[in-house]
Amino acid sequence: MLLYTKVAPPKVPKRRSRAGCAFWYVISEIQSLNTPIDETANLSKKKCDEKRPRCARCVEKDLQCTYEAVRPRQRRKKDSSQSGFTQDYGRAGEPTLDNEQWREGTTDRFSESDCLSPTDTKFNDLSPTSFSENALSPVDASPTVYEYDGADDGDQVQEVVRRNSSINVVSQARSLQPDLAMIAPCPVGSPTLEFVLPVFSEFSDRPNRRALVDHFCNVLSHLIVFREESGNPFQQLVLPLSHRSAPIMNAVYALASAHLEYRGIATSEKSLYFHNRAIQGLARLIEQEGKVDKTELLAAIMLLVYYEVLVQRGRTNIVDGHLKGALTIMSSSPGESTPAGLFLERAFRFYDVITALSLGSAPLSTAPAAGCLIPFPPLDAPAVSPLSNVDSLLGMATTLWPIMHRLSNLLSLKNDIENACRENQTSKSAVLRMEFETTSQAIETALTQWEPCLPPNIVVENGVLRGSSGSEEIPEQQRLQSTLHNSLAYRHSAFVYLYRTIYGYSPRREVVQKHAHLALIHCVGTVTHGGPMGALLWPLFVAACEAISTEDRALAQKAFVGIDQRQGMTNIGQAWNIVQEVWKRLDDMKDDFSGVQDSDLWRKISAEMGVSIVFG
Repeated sequence: MLLYTKVAPPKVPKRRSRAGCAFWYVISEIQSLNTPIDETANLSKKKCDEKRPRCARCVEKDLQCTYEAVRPRQRRKKDSSQSGFTQDYGRAGEPTLDNEQWREGTTDRFSESDCLSPTDTKFNDLSPTSFSENALSPVDASPTVYEYDGADDGDQVQEVVRRNSSINVVSQARSLQPDLAMIAPCPVGSPTLEFVLPVFSEFSDRPNRRALVDHFCNVLSHLIVFREESGNPFQQLVLPLSHRSAPIMNAVYALASAHLEYRGIATSEKSLYFHNRAIQGLARLIEQEGKVDKTELLAAIMLLVYYEVLVQRGRTNIVDGHLKGALTIMSSSPGESTPAGLFLERAFRFYDVITALSLGSAPLSTAPAAGCLIPFPPLDAPAVSPLSNVDSLLGMATTLWPIMHRLSNLLSLKNDIENACRENQTSKSAVLRMEFETTSQAIETALTQWEPCLPPNIVVENGVLRGSSGSEEIPEQQRLQSTLHNSLAYRHSAFVYLYRTIYGYSPRREVVQKHAHLALIHCVGTVTHGGPMGALLWPLFVAACEAISTEDRALAQKAFVGIDQRQGMTNIGQAWNIVQEVWKRLDDMKDDFSGVQDSDLWRKISAEMGVSIVFG
């Protein structure tokens, strides 16, 4: 019975001397080359007995016996691919390349985005210093499935699939000493087995397009919403629709690419290319009529509206056409109320009013009744949140928006009155004038009485948000304070618009300068607190155009610099250029009372510059 085992000691290698005479050494070399030799050479298979001064063989053959220095043994290198530690995940029988060939052959095919570790760190030259020189070896370029045992996850088996990978991996062991074989650790697998799929690979297999999706998600989508404590609405509701809709995907590419281009970052595919593809795809979807999802159509249209408003360099006349298409879609499906549909409808209402205020046209939709609009929270937002009563797109101005909607219709109504008077339509002009006076007075009263919609248990003391108890700290203090300033800036700029554009007051009138100054203070407050600034351009522009004093113009410049650095949108830079030209002409027309009275001065300058801006 075997009670214990003992590792057998290694056999002692038989060492043979290589100190034979020169005759034996030459014959042995000839035999090793498999060269035909004569009978004399065949007799040399017997080892030289190394007797001095002459060996027995040389005495027998009557040859001169000479001894030379022993040459070192030429050992054959062991093929590392035959090591017992090798884990072959490809074709093991094929020859592998050396390190230099490997690096030269794969450097051009790899990008940093394709070589991410699970800890979001990047491998340098595909070989960490903690691994041996031969840790990586390329084999075939076919897709490979790596299967891992479920040691860490119970009985589950995790499968990682690398699609379109340019290499497969052979993991080789380190060089270990033979006498450490019993205690040597198991070989560590190659780090390339830990590579993960590139981020956003489900959207595109092109790195530049994945970068555009990344920019849309991690930069752009955060710049155009007020609230995202449980997630960004564009990422939660709009981006998932792009999986099955090419127009939406191209609109996302166009928006992100144009934003990067304005910031001076070159892209391999231009935004105009994606914009044209989105327009063409949208036209094909509309031709299908009832066969397509209305929400997909609305999402594609609203993304194109964002493109035209925020980053389009030329005229934005097409915005009105996009909004009409969106209104048609919403009117044709009144019964649907998905979260994505409600969010897109809110975006439409925002741009419907802003476009009317910017272009001097009437809004397309009817004004919502007072109290009908309620704050739209992000998906899965908690019931109790410090951002309660804050709308994702309107901020704290949700209850102000019906007033803004009626205000945006006044300029169109005023133009109708002037046209009726020119055409001597007395009765029509009288009716329109009565409607105009009644509506404008009601709007002025509503603006005077309006207050921001604050979250529960929060009050305003001297313009600063405080807890109702007075001592407790407010979560999201900076964001809430910035959002409050934004809504108050809208209120005061609405007064400026009413007095200057609708009533035709002089810019030097006290009531105009009062509200312009307050609006600029709140715009600077929005920028200073670093909160959302996506909807700040309209109140900032309206107040800045009426700034006369050095103090107010300094406030306007500070706000424009801050919002441009934060948002990086094309329409912000264009608006600032128009404001500067307005100031220049106002300074030149100090003694020209009729020129100063012109409430459409900025519109004339915009037309001269060849731009048409929507201040969204």
